[in-house]
Amino acid sequence: MEKVLNQQEIDDMVRAARGGAAAAVPQVAGRDVTLWDAHTAGQIGRDQMRSISLLHEGFARNLTHSLGAYLRTAFTAALVSAEHLSYRDFLQTIPEVTYLASCKLAPVGASALLQLDLAVAFPLVDLLLGGEGKGTPPAREITEIEEQVLETVVQVICRGLQTAWQALSLEFQFDARQQSEQAQHLMPLEEKTLALSFEITLPDSRGTLNLAVPAVVSNALLRKLSTEWVRSKPRARQDSDQRLRARLLTCPFPVELGLTSLAVPLRKLIELAPGSLLVLRREARKPATLLVGGREMFTAGVARRGPARVAQVLECCPERPSERKPSR
Repeated sequence: MEKVLNQQEIDDMVRAARGGAAAAVPQVAGRDVTLWDAHTAGQIGRDQMRSISLLHEGFARNLTHSLGAYLRTAFTAALVSAEHLSYRDFLQTIPEVTYLASCKLAPVGASALLQLDLAVAFPLVDLLLGGEGKGTPPAREITEIEEQVLETVVQVICRGLQTAWQALSLEFQFDARQQSEQAQHLMPLEEKTLALSFEITLPDSRGTLNLAVPAVVSNALLRKLSTEWVRSKPRARQDSDQRLRARLLTCPFPVELGLTSLAVPLRKLIELAPGSLLVLRREARKPATLLVGGREMFTAGVARRGPARVAQVLECCPERPSERKPSR
């Protein structure tokens, strides 16, 4: 009786004819796919952020001296962080009740936002009014009179920022006190900003000073700093190697002719006395070693040239394994 194969049996026979078991389907390695965020485009690089940090560390030191002398008290400003944030994210980092002020950036026509914690704002006002800047700050906002007094401190800060940003010929001008709802409309919420945070320390209080500068302005500063660095970078002269060699040829190096690798028992050294003879157990006809800068360079014999004692160079000393340069 003739057997009729079903489809499954036919497929098994075909696989067996092609080499046995069914070929394994290659597995495609999974790829990590992340959505591109347009808000992260144009971020400041790490090296550029380091340049920004160094610039504003200098601003913090200058502010420490200038405001300390103006207030006639101990005052310290230190850079805490410098990062690239959207204006929305910057606003979320500042407290609800605080001191806000806008600064015009001339001549670019942009504005920066300055924020000062009330924990240091009230002591600064008290110091400017003749007090000691001590005590617990009141749980309220700053009044109009206190605002006018504090404006002098903000102007000192603006002058320090203008000095730090002098590469752009940028002017920081105090504009006006800003309320929280007004500050939200100072810049577009999605606009990128350079967010700078400073720690302010007074004798009995501590707080933060934050500054948001539009990234368009900070990027212009970075381009200016990069250009000036390239221009000021010293260029190597074509004859630099020859000039360095000529200078080295006139440099003195300590040279010593002596015997190395000699072992003498300590008992013999203790027994040394004027007139005694120390046997070094080395043949007198063997050459000595000429050391240049403390390194064994040549074997040499003792000689004389007129009244001067000289060394007659015989051959180079073999290079020791410890003195060889590591292979790359």
